[in-house]
Amino acid sequence: MALDSFPPLNSLGFAKPPSETRVVVAMSGGVDSSVVAAYLADQGYDVVGVTLQLYDHGAALAKKGACCAGIDIHDARRVAEEYGFPHYVLDYENIFKDAVIDEFADSYLAGATPVPCIRCNERIKFKDLLQTARDLEADCMATGHYIQRKMGTLGAELHSATDASRDQSYFLFPTTPEQLDFLRFPLGHLPSKDATRKMATQYGLAVADKPDSQDICFVPDGDYASLIEKLRPGAAEPGEIVHADGRILGRHNGVLHYTIGQRRGLGIGGLSEPLYVVKLDVDAKQVVVGGKELLATRKIPVREINWLGDEPFMSREEWHLSVKVRSTRPPREAIIRPISATEAEVELLTPEEGVSPGQACVFYASDDSRIFGGGWIWRGY
Repeated sequence: MALDSFPPLNSLGFAKPPSETRVVVAMSGGVDSSVVAAYLADQGYDVVGVTLQLYDHGAALAKKGACCAGIDIHDARRVAEEYGFPHYVLDYENIFKDAVIDEFADSYLAGATPVPCIRCNERIKFKDLLQTARDLEADCMATGHYIQRKMGTLGAELHSATDASRDQSYFLFPTTPEQLDFLRFPLGHLPSKDATRKMATQYGLAVADKPDSQDICFVPDGDYASLIEKLRPGAAEPGEIVHADGRILGRHNGVLHYTIGQRRGLGIGGLSEPLYVVKLDVDAKQVVVGGKELLATRKIPVREINWLGDEPFMSREEWHLSVKVRSTRPPREAIIRPISATEAEVELLTPEEGVSPGQACVFYASDDSRIFGGGWIWRGY
């Protein structure tokens, strides 16, 4: 067969017509995933919509802005009906509780600041749901995440979204090369969220003006401490608020009510210097506070690393990249020194404030949009 006789690739990268290309779309009921489903269906792809029922917490079901609640399942189903493709709701409540909610509670009780959305992507959406997509004989799975998949010389690469304000790369660093081969992110190249909403309007979607979710889906009111107390009765044990110099400044109603870097709501007014939470000592039931300078961290231990570079992680003694230690902060230049294939010490060239165990440390190229993976910060200095 002559080279020019091969069929052209369709928009999802397959050498066959869209009608013969099955794509499972992970539909949360929000505008992003709804646009992805409508866009692909409009192009003629064999679309199958799947929505995950992850929890059932009374008030959450009626609260707008919390993903995967009752109203969201209804919205996802309506898009499927309008565009004539099958839609399934899968009950993942038990898996979600075991893989995400329980660890969230335990991490908070251990003084960490967990990011359950990353664990949900890692353990539910890009593991169990992805396997379901394969079981449905799909060629790929598409999501509404703002991130880009680009083909490099050695295969698929993960890249930041075009719109830096919407970029979700921090939450997707555990995506493995094998998963990346199967995943598609049709919105990652768009210039803004307004462009997505404009597409939703063009497709006649009722969710075009639906607000974005702001809170963790299973904590729609943002009150993490109350949820943890329900899951772990007796967890809010009182203790002392202690200055880093040893002075006892007051009492607290439970370490779980505090996070590293917190300044407001400490309940220890009347002091001349502004104080911040600099350490949470769960064993001693102490909240340690001090000046802002004590929050500065240069060296960060990272484990459970998912490496997305072309060369093996251990092939170099040092990697000079940029890293993010919180989703809301820009990448900072750093030196990453591998300890094993899944552990490293990260040295920030400029100290960062408020680095907290339980957060992710995500690796970025310093000169372009590529993401090299990342890992979990597992203890503070």
